[in-house]
Amino acid sequence: MSAWEVRLSSSKGLPYFFNTETKQSSWDPPPNLSEEQVRQLPGAKEYLGKPPPVKPSQVRASHLLVKHRGSRRPSSWKEENITRTKEEAIEILRGYQAQIDGSPAKFAELASLHSDCSSHSNGGDLGWFGRGQMQKPFEDAAYGLEVGKISDVISSDSGVHLVLRTG
Repeated sequence: MSAWEVRLSSSKGLPYFFNTETKQSSWDPPPNLSEEQVRQLPGAKEYLGKPPPVKPSQVRASHLLVKHRGSRRPSSWKEENITRTKEEAIEILRGYQAQIDGSPAKFAELASLHSDCSSHSNGGDLGWFGRGQMQKPFEDAAYGLEVGKISDVISSDSGVHLVLRTG
């Protein structure tokens, strides 16, 4: 009996092959199985042969957040009590924007050092998310960008952000 099964990738929405004994995974069918054996694997009927989704239901983005005293939670990993005004936060973010100058690498570097979000430890990466999972202004910005592009200053209940669409 084969230890292989077909599963669905939560990040890509595509089927993949997983060996329950070795924990090995692969996008390609196991080479030692015939086409008929692959069709008999657990999960094959549910996940193989379905067309991929027409439009992306999820996007991936990073952000650099600067909170201000009007933010929903005016504290962060670097500052217990944030007292700056929204205008001061925007001014700080504009300075970062000038340094980034469209560079995703510089964006990640500055997000790691300066973002008021816990995602700073991942260069600002928030991972994949769908509609309704983020605050509306942030969601609209992320979905409205092309992959690799950076937004202008976005304001949400969390503070002011620059958003980089990564997927």
